[in-house]
Amino acid sequence: MFEMIRKPFGYEPVIKKEDLRKGTASKTDRAENWQSTLRRIWKLVDEHRPLLIVVLSLVLISSALALLGPYLIGYIIDEFIVPGSFSGMGVVVLWLIAVYAGHSLSLYLQNYWMVGIAQQVIYRMRTGLFEHLQRLPVTFFDKRQHGELMSRMTNDIENVSVTLNSSFIQVFSSILTLTGTVIVMLTLSPLLTALTLVIIPLMFIAMKWITKRTSKLFKEQQQAVGDLNGFIEETISGQKIVKAFSQESRVMEDFTVKSERLRRTGFWALTYSGFIPKVMNFLNNGSFAIVAGVGGILALNGAVTIGVIVIFTEYARQFTRPLNDLANQFNTVLSAIAGAERVFTIMGETEEQDDEVKNVDKQLKGQVVFDEVSFKYEGAEEEWTIRDISFTVGVGKTAALVGATGAGKTTIMQLLARFYDANEGEIRLDGTPISQMPRETLRKQIAFVLQDPFLFETTVKENIRYGKLDASDEEVMKAAKKANAHDFIEKLPSGYETVLEGDGSMISQGEKQLLSIARALIADPVILLLDEATSSIDTVTELKIQEALERLMAGRTSFVIAHRLNTIRKADLVFVMEQGELVEAGTQRQLLEKGGIYAELLADAKV
Repeated sequence: MFEMIRKPFGYEPVIKKEDLRKGTASKTDRAENWQSTLRRIWKLVDEHRPLLIVVLSLVLISSALALLGPYLIGYIIDEFIVPGSFSGMGVVVLWLIAVYAGHSLSLYLQNYWMVGIAQQVIYRMRTGLFEHLQRLPVTFFDKRQHGELMSRMTNDIENVSVTLNSSFIQVFSSILTLTGTVIVMLTLSPLLTALTLVIIPLMFIAMKWITKRTSKLFKEQQQAVGDLNGFIEETISGQKIVKAFSQESRVMEDFTVKSERLRRTGFWALTYSGFIPKVMNFLNNGSFAIVAGVGGILALNGAVTIGVIVIFTEYARQFTRPLNDLANQFNTVLSAIAGAERVFTIMGETEEQDDEVKNVDKQLKGQVVFDEVSFKYEGAEEEWTIRDISFTVGVGKTAALVGATGAGKTTIMQLLARFYDANEGEIRLDGTPISQMPRETLRKQIAFVLQDPFLFETTVKENIRYGKLDASDEEVMKAAKKANAHDFIEKLPSGYETVLEGDGSMISQGEKQLLSIARALIADPVILLLDEATSSIDTVTELKIQEALERLMAGRTSFVIAHRLNTIRKADLVFVMEQGELVEAGTQRQLLEKGGIYAELLADAKV
């Protein structure tokens, strides 16, 4: 049958046949993951215990009323309709109406309150995940696609939301209804009950066969969604590069491959899981037919009344309905557990830690010392990014880092900001090892001006204020004027209130850089890290930026990276990097008199 389905549509399973025979993994591993995930979800739900108790009580009431309705219908048939005596029947009918009205009201209230609980839980999950992401080290983001992380924030949490909003109550209600129905059926006719229960083993076998195949498929589907989102986010962010190198066909091919993977996983996950309601309906109809046939024979022989047969057929359907509900909800629950597991996996990542830190009470001045510092990125076995780097930069001095791409210049800046920690050696700020300083304290003393400034989708004013969130409007304007940004800001449609959309696509690269300098100015840092701040800027704008940078650097310890050597002529110290090593260090005059690498670079630059 699967070959008939697969060949016409061109689909192939994404898991091997032997995997289908074995299941998704060892039973122990799978159970531990599911149990751990469910325990964490339940812990979040259990925090709303008082309201949850009310909801579960309403579920119990609605289940009891659902059982009482068919019983009253059978009672009316046996006591009033069959004898032909309708005296008192109106009272029972009113009770029947009250039962169904109460059932409807309890359903509404339990759903209303459960949605409130679910949204509180999802709010905490989403907030907790976002806050946890803010506390993770830079190394974590180096290894993850941004789109894949966004998928966990949105798609995976949404799957949990859908399950808590509807499936939680439905599963609990189905279990209660199933239990109550079996008890009532046994009191009415053990024989007919036995015939109804024949389908249980068959349902169990069918469910076990199907769930072995769907659990892994749903997890793969979630992973495929994350991969596809990551690729889309990366491609959109790099659209200019794609077009510049005419790689549209290539990215479309890559997208097709990833999209095809998602299509295949989704097809097989839904194909296998889609058998559940079909099989259940088939078994339900067969069971109902058997009960109706045997019940009719028993009624003709006087073993049971017509009312009992009516009650029993209703209960037989009511018995199979929760089984259908459980089967239909199974897909949603599987997807939610897979999504929650992916969310909790991220939340289980180790946060950025400050070990053995001490508060820095003194006012920092900005003396920076690198003492035999060595570093290599995670995953690099023997390849050192920088090796045995030692230098001292005094308070208020400007140090220029010179060297080819990959020499280790940016790494030095990242180590100073503790985006990464040195593998060997020590970095000190005013005599205190930065490894003993809280990262937040350290980074508040540092401001970055990067080659590609990042602007948020908010107003110009708020982008500048990001350097100091409690800054007044006057301070923002003052910083903008010092950064030579005030004039162009005033010409924007709404001035400082202009919203910058699409990372500031409405302004030039140079104007973005001026806003970045204004942001650094308002932060009033002790240390400045300037990474190619004047790269790819026209000459006129470069002069404005240079003037703004001189104001920014005045009295502050600054590290400057620049390939264009004319931009670092006023540096107090020059450090020449080559393949991760510091090969030359000194003042500009000392290095020129030495006639070494820096002198050659300067000669080549014709400065």
